[in-house]
Amino acid sequence: MREDVVVIGGGLAGSEAAWQAASRGARVTLYEMRPKESTQAHKTGLLAELVCSNSLGSGDILNAPGILKEEMRRLNSLIMRVADEVRVPAGSAVAVDRDLFAQRITHALEGHPNVRILREEIKDIPTDCVCIVATGPLTSESMALAIRNLTHSDSLYFFDAISPIIETDSINMDAVFRASRYEKGGADYLNCPMDEATYDAFYAALLSAEKVQPKEFEKVPYFEGCIPIEVMAERGRQTMLFGPLKPVGLEDPKTQTRPHAVVQLRAENVHGSCYNMVGFQTKLTYPEQRRVFRMIPGLEKAEFLRYGSLHRNTFVNSPRLLRDTLQLKVRGTTFLAGQLVGVEGYTESAAMGGLAGINATRGLAGLPLVTPPPTSAHGSLVTYITTCEPRHFQPINTNFGLFPPLPSRIRDKDQKRRLIGQRALEEFGVWKTRFELS
Repeated sequence: MREDVVVIGGGLAGSEAAWQAASRGARVTLYEMRPKESTQAHKTGLLAELVCSNSLGSGDILNAPGILKEEMRRLNSLIMRVADEVRVPAGSAVAVDRDLFAQRITHALEGHPNVRILREEIKDIPTDCVCIVATGPLTSESMALAIRNLTHSDSLYFFDAISPIIETDSINMDAVFRASRYEKGGADYLNCPMDEATYDAFYAALLSAEKVQPKEFEKVPYFEGCIPIEVMAERGRQTMLFGPLKPVGLEDPKTQTRPHAVVQLRAENVHGSCYNMVGFQTKLTYPEQRRVFRMIPGLEKAEFLRYGSLHRNTFVNSPRLLRDTLQLKVRGTTFLAGQLVGVEGYTESAAMGGLAGINATRGLAGLPLVTPPPTSAHGSLVTYITTCEPRHFQPINTNFGLFPPLPSRIRDKDQKRRLIGQRALEEFGVWKTRFELS
């Protein structure tokens, strides 16, 4: 085996992986194909180039993304250190000067004595070393083929079809009923019943709602299995009634009749702390999702832990393919990181890169690999991507619905989130000390 850790991809995840590995004494070879080979989204050859927003999301410790950022700081994250250095005014959000951000990360890695950067495309996954694949949503065709061949599966996807996730405590349980269609499988779903007038108002709102316009490289035909809910509506008033709003096989126990339409909610985790809106992938803007989807009975005060979306991406079915150490099950010397593992967002991608870098280094040194506690932001993400039901796996960003519930129910939302954050940082700190992850 070669004595260096190979990192493929110089985005946020690859940069953080290389930094964490090199800072722990490993020799790192980082492959980045830009600027020799570019993508439809990138403009420069700099590492960690931000191709969309310049915001890394909330930095407020009362928000799940803020907890994740603080955990990353405690692991001496390069991404967070530079983000804090080049932060620009954006309220509680961590927004950065994108040029300075990429420049400083590039300079830090170029100047690290343990890092060698090779500006070339690597088309296969090496077998003679510990390797981290962090090629991101625009993974090249050759690398995508290499991943597919290695995993011997069709569990590689190139398009996100994401439905919104609702916080359970915000659902009006008096307006919904529990049942499965035709009573098969137990009362597994929450069902939001609509009468005809409610359905017609919802249908009209969908047709008129503002939509996100795709970027040029995302203009691909929709797959029939992931058509946006508003596109279904555009195909005619009845289309949704034969799709995700189909009422057949369901009876509202309050009325003893079949509703005109039904929106089904499926539990997103074992804790039942959040529910997925089944079949509601969408291109509506976030404000419009709040406005239109709150017209659904039971969701009038819905708190969205994740909004729906539909965009180009490359990710694997992590519950099928990954261990909770971010190793591939079929090859323990190969790690995946970043958006490839099914996380959404700059910070989440970098966090998974950091974990992969830590574990790759420990594996190379013969040390036991580590998994963060599930009560932490890092750990809750890892738990989701490795234990979610594979048939329903969709990429996700960090949110409070992923954290295990507190021992006792707390109704005050701010207090509950504060306690979840305190627990996360305390147990993350204990884990960090135990494994000497300074």
